[in-house]
Amino acid sequence: MVKICLKLLDLSRKHKRDPADDVSARCNPIYVSRVITNMVNKEEINDGVLRGNWSGDFKYGFPPTHWSGSYAILKQWYASFCKAVNYGQCWVFAGVMCSVMRLLGIPCRVVTNFESAHDSDANLTIDTYYGESGVRPKPSNDSVWNFHVWVEGWMRRPDLAEDGRYDGWQVLDGTPQEKSEGVFCCGPAPVAAILNGDVDLRYDVPFVFAEVNADRVTWLIKRDGSKVQMKSDTRSVGQHISTKAVGSNQRMDITSAYKHTEGSVRERDIFKYALNKLDSDSRIAVCPMAVKPEPLVINDTTNTENGHPTPQLVVKFKEESAPVKGQDVKIDLVLRSEGSAARTLSVNINVQAMTYTGQPKGNIQNEVVQKQLLPGKDLTFPIQIPYLSYSKYMVDCQTMNISAMITDLQSDEIYLASDRIVLKDPPISITVSEEARVNQILSILVTFINPISETLTGCTLTLSGTGLIDWEQTFKLEDLMPNKTMCVKLSIVPYKSGERTLLADFDCAAFRDIKTSCIINVRP
Repeated sequence: MVKICLKLLDLSRKHKRDPADDVSARCNPIYVSRVITNMVNKEEINDGVLRGNWSGDFKYGFPPTHWSGSYAILKQWYASFCKAVNYGQCWVFAGVMCSVMRLLGIPCRVVTNFESAHDSDANLTIDTYYGESGVRPKPSNDSVWNFHVWVEGWMRRPDLAEDGRYDGWQVLDGTPQEKSEGVFCCGPAPVAAILNGDVDLRYDVPFVFAEVNADRVTWLIKRDGSKVQMKSDTRSVGQHISTKAVGSNQRMDITSAYKHTEGSVRERDIFKYALNKLDSDSRIAVCPMAVKPEPLVINDTTNTENGHPTPQLVVKFKEESAPVKGQDVKIDLVLRSEGSAARTLSVNINVQAMTYTGQPKGNIQNEVVQKQLLPGKDLTFPIQIPYLSYSKYMVDCQTMNISAMITDLQSDEIYLASDRIVLKDPPISITVSEEARVNQILSILVTFINPISETLTGCTLTLSGTGLIDWEQTFKLEDLMPNKTMCVKLSIVPYKSGERTLLADFDCAAFRDIKTSCIINVRP
């Protein structure tokens, strides 16, 4: 690892341009961290470690979900004379970067931000577009990722303030999203600066601020090409910002380190303060106090009829059970009117497969129904999404976007509601039935049940674990018949004592990289 990480520094464009200047600057964690955020990704002409790929076509390498540790990636890069490893996405870039930075002496931790905004035009607003059928007609340059993963490094920032106000955790992101000073790197951005809206500071604070605190604006594109703003949401971006707790596998929520409580006056003041610091040419009007649809989605448009406000429509998506990949998905769309008169509604329900980066993958199903909604009564539309309908789109996706475009046929008022459905992987288990000792054979059992009515082909099982297995071991398995159980008995020989983690990865044509792990206490 020492040789690999020093090689990584020596191949940076800054070292190639001026080796003496580069080496003399390696005492500065700010400088080193920027070099590493650029070198963990292979973009343009650098000799970076990982090539990013969000296309879904991974035939010239491994899908990002394959990787279980950073060392296998770094070793492959080094052994192939520094040829980029295929392929990575955000969590892979972050894991590799964390390992490299820790070896170089900079304390780091991996951080996950849920509902993470990618603000491509630096206006702190994420625009999402729907057509009149409820389908997202095209990918937007802006997007909200289901999650995004980066690294925090601990360091001083004397370049920003002498009093230490910006010292401590700094965001470092090796995922090649936007360029910083002409190259794909991001950070170090002080978490303290993000919390206070100081978006004029180095490095890349505006981009990270938007990732955790951008507003979302939803637009309806009519058939004539005109746009109508449907709603504005100030609360949903930047949820459950998390890292691993010290000394355990528990999740530690660090959202309060990045932003003040959603919906509070302080949070809105910080947002406006940050917006005012940005170039006025990039600003657009946003709704400052929209209602977050959790779990209710309410139309934000205010109209009047005969001088009185139009009764609003309350929409709720209700899952019958936790959706699991391989099973039919069942969900209810529940409508309730706040008015006193019956309303005839046309409801267009659309389901799309979505990548975790918030982009449409394919249209799964669409249906239009017309019903009468009585005042004070719930109107429920049961929605069933068969596995056969979504299977071809969801091999490399975990998320569906379900939207309902609702038209009041009396007033022509249009309402939009949407929800994300995250499919869980079917379960896989590891069983260790005996005491583990160094240099003694240990038997393990891996179990998986085929949950679908189709035969699983191309099945493999990969085991890895530091101190347990010297290198990743991959086993080709026979095809697994419908509803049958796979029981794989294997033997390993632990070579280090202490608490060790064994990880199993089951892969096939229908389900990609289903993983599980177990802790094994190895006695000397």
